[in-house]
Amino acid sequence: MSFLHVLGFGLKVGHLLLMLCCWIISVIPTHWFINGGVMETKIGLLSDGGKIWVRLWEKMFGNSCKIPHHWYQKFWSKKVGKTWWRKLLFTWVLIWTMVSLWILWYLSLQASEKRRETIGSMCDERARMLQDQFNVSMNHVQAISILISTFHHSKIPSAIDQETFASYTKRTAFERPLTSGVAYAVRVLHSEREQFEKQQGWTIKKMDTPEQTPVHKDNHAAENLEPSPVQEEYAPVIFAQDTVSHVISLDMLSGKEDRENVLRARASGKAVLTAPFRLFKTNSLGVILTFAVYKSDLPSNATPNERVQATHGYLGGVFHIESLVEKLLQQLASKQTILVNVYDTTDPDHPISMYGSNVLDDGLQHVSTLNFGDPHRKHEMRCRFKQKAPWPWLAITTSSGILVIALLVGHIFHATMNRIAKVEEDYRDMMMLKKRAEAADVAKSQFLATVSHEIRTPMNGVLGMLHMLIDTELDVTQEDYVRTAQASGKALVSLINEVLDQAKIESGKLELEAVQFDLQAILDDVLSLFSGKSQEKGVELAVYVSDRVPKMLIGDPGRFRQIITNLMGNSIKFTEKGHIFVTIHLVEELMDSIEVETEPAPKNTLSGLPVADGRRSWEGFRIFNQEGLASPFSSSSSDLFHLIVSVEDTGVGIPEEAQSRVFTPFMQVGPSISRIHGGTGIGLSISKCLVNLMNGEIGFASRPNVGSTFTFTAVFSGVSSKSNEYNKCQPTKSQSNAVSSEFKGMAALVVDPNPVRAKVSRYHIQRLGIHVEVVSDQNQGFSSLSSGNNTAFNMVLVEQDIWDKDFNLSALFVNKLKKLDLKVPPKLFLLANSINSTRNNASVSGIYTPTVIMKPLRVSMLAASLQRALGVGNKEVSQNGGHPSLSLRNLLRGRKILVVDDNNVNLRVAAGALKKYGADVVCSDSGKSAIPMLKPPHDFDACFMDIQMPEMDGFEATRRIREMERNVNSRIQHGEVSMEAYGNISNWHLPILAMTADVIQATHEECLRCGMDGYVSKPFEAEQLYREVSRFFQLSPDQNQ
Repeated sequence: MSFLHVLGFGLKVGHLLLMLCCWIISVIPTHWFINGGVMETKIGLLSDGGKIWVRLWEKMFGNSCKIPHHWYQKFWSKKVGKTWWRKLLFTWVLIWTMVSLWILWYLSLQASEKRRETIGSMCDERARMLQDQFNVSMNHVQAISILISTFHHSKIPSAIDQETFASYTKRTAFERPLTSGVAYAVRVLHSEREQFEKQQGWTIKKMDTPEQTPVHKDNHAAENLEPSPVQEEYAPVIFAQDTVSHVISLDMLSGKEDRENVLRARASGKAVLTAPFRLFKTNSLGVILTFAVYKSDLPSNATPNERVQATHGYLGGVFHIESLVEKLLQQLASKQTILVNVYDTTDPDHPISMYGSNVLDDGLQHVSTLNFGDPHRKHEMRCRFKQKAPWPWLAITTSSGILVIALLVGHIFHATMNRIAKVEEDYRDMMMLKKRAEAADVAKSQFLATVSHEIRTPMNGVLGMLHMLIDTELDVTQEDYVRTAQASGKALVSLINEVLDQAKIESGKLELEAVQFDLQAILDDVLSLFSGKSQEKGVELAVYVSDRVPKMLIGDPGRFRQIITNLMGNSIKFTEKGHIFVTIHLVEELMDSIEVETEPAPKNTLSGLPVADGRRSWEGFRIFNQEGLASPFSSSSSDLFHLIVSVEDTGVGIPEEAQSRVFTPFMQVGPSISRIHGGTGIGLSISKCLVNLMNGEIGFASRPNVGSTFTFTAVFSGVSSKSNEYNKCQPTKSQSNAVSSEFKGMAALVVDPNPVRAKVSRYHIQRLGIHVEVVSDQNQGFSSLSSGNNTAFNMVLVEQDIWDKDFNLSALFVNKLKKLDLKVPPKLFLLANSINSTRNNASVSGIYTPTVIMKPLRVSMLAASLQRALGVGNKEVSQNGGHPSLSLRNLLRGRKILVVDDNNVNLRVAAGALKKYGADVVCSDSGKSAIPMLKPPHDFDACFMDIQMPEMDGFEATRRIREMERNVNSRIQHGEVSMEAYGNISNWHLPILAMTADVIQATHEECLRCGMDGYVSKPFEAEQLYREVSRFFQLSPDQNQ
């Protein structure tokens, strides 16, 4: 195990003990006992202490090591006492003391091993470097021997003399970093001595010994030496590097050490080293590396005699060991924390020190073997640290720390057990309070659910009957009474929904759907909801959706509609003049292209009135404060769309002292608000929670007597255009396309000096496929109409405030239109906000009397108005767009439908609504009784199933019906029964629609999971009912007539 592993083990142990301390401390406060696991409460000093230990054991070792309950009861009820706790504490301290001592010993041992590894690594590194450099020098010395053999002995006359040799060896000295000099001695036989001496001009001299001529004197010269005595052969030096030129003429065979070195080199054919000896002049230790120079190439298996006969001479390299090792170590000056000694250990009993000093050390030494190429001589490098080993502070501090922590834990255990006795009574009381609180919470949820169901059931009957009553013949007063009762009932249901939503939010049980929806259709529906109120007040109400926002998204359309409705409802309440403007963009689009001014100019607003700075409503959002906005919108999340929605109004604004409590539930700006405008004060609180569930943020900016701007973000998923579910979930898409195709190729001219309002008009008209051009006044409009360009305008839409501003100019504009030489004159329309203003203003007479289109603009209303005025489109499409009830009658006429509901009033309401549209209705009061009625074969075309019913709910009944249909289909496919016996239908699947009082709560996933095909709200709304049944029923040819 390495030092790091031990250190990690020690840290983990320390961390475990610290976590144990923190956990024990956390159990001391009283609130822990309330939030902890509920166990049986035992009376006694140590009963809850046992529970704490059981929880601690399970947290440390997991559920697999749970203590059996009967062991727990026996152990904690009989064996635990104060004396036992003292023994346990003593045992704890003793064990951790032993553990600390073991850790101290182990970490000290690891530190010693680490020190040994360190010195070994450093010593081996130096030995390797020294050996590598020696081998390089040896190779270059051998190369010089080949040079001499080639250019001296093989050339006649010789191409090398002393001057050439000295110059060459001096210039190539860098290639031999460990040699201090190179010399060449030629082999001369006794018979050749006289001729050789005459040729060289000097006498072969005998080598001196250090005893005869002390080397510390500087008068050493070859002429002072004696001639070499007579012998069979000689080895005088003829070439020498300048650093050793004093050896020229010396006979290398006259010295004992050199003679043995030379003879062994020529006999073996390998490099031979001498023993360390004192060099001439320097009195320092050195060695000589000798190579034999042969006359010709010899085979590797040549005999010694053959090698002797082929010898030309001997090349020797002088190595100054001390200086060379010192130079090597200087290269590692930054790592000089160790001492190095080099020894010749050829004689192991008497090793020769070649480098180093005898310095006392701590006994830790490492030996690295050196190989200088001569197998007869052995060398070693011995290394040791300069300083003694330091104290193992890590081992000391780690072991001491663990011991201190263990003692602290023991102390905490002791204090905990004393504290438990004091807290035990409070713990029991608080557990009782907790149970009461939980029971109250359950009772509250049950109460809300019961009240909701009990109130909704009769309210659905009331609203349904009122809906049926309003279709009967009523006078004006009676119709006003019915509509007032309907509005009151819907307000009560809306209030119930808000209270239930707030209760769900507080309990964390509110969940969102994930279904496909048409964003623009939802906004059109919300505009329809508030259009009457805005027209009464004369307030401009408009919606603009950026072109980059997808038409189809995946999310919770009901909750999104709820947020928009809450914000627009508040704006309608508090706005008496000006405008309410809803805009939807992508977040990145807003940052890239929209510049919001600090004080928006009137011309940059929808109505021309000043508004609150919308930028302040979203400048604090987290998504805008990230570095590099591109990060949240990377390609990896391209299927997610971050929308930012703003609702801008010119109402009374919010006082600064009340802005901090805007999103507080049941809190309003002032006590008079609820009396003047009504409301409960929880709409914005619910909206904020819904925005958070959509992974968004909400904020606002408001100025008193100027207006407010609420902005929120939401994240939705995109929809693939190839998805099959896309067409399934959009039954009216073909109708929308049909309406758009009727206007395709047409062109419209919008006259409006307000660029924001003109942009909104362009947006809604272009949704019908109409080309739009915008001008700022009637004169420019007439110029565009009479310019003779390729654009043939089919219609002219003029804002009412421009039309009413100057009736003379308007009349002149109409006269000019009459004089235009056009085959089909353009149709003139007025875009108006208030019904009263259109009645009070005088109209321009003639065939160009403008047709009034009431705002807010939305695609269905705009299409119907243009169809009636222009005379385009067929009757069936017009009916579908303007009167869903007529289309419903065509779809449901003659259809046999089973309605299942346990409430007799709701059953009558549902049956009456369907019969109103021409359906043949059969009623059933339970899901259980409906199952045999829908067993194939049967003649029902559809089934409307209530969800909440006693004995068997609608989901279970649907599952059993689908199971019967699957069994019948399987038997028909396998030929077990004939298709004629089942009405010649090979695949039985009855459309089943869920009926619920709250469409939002009946999620699409729940319906699909049990086999339902959709859901409708109670009481039936014509548009939603048509949208659902049109997915299953098609108009017959005779019905289209």
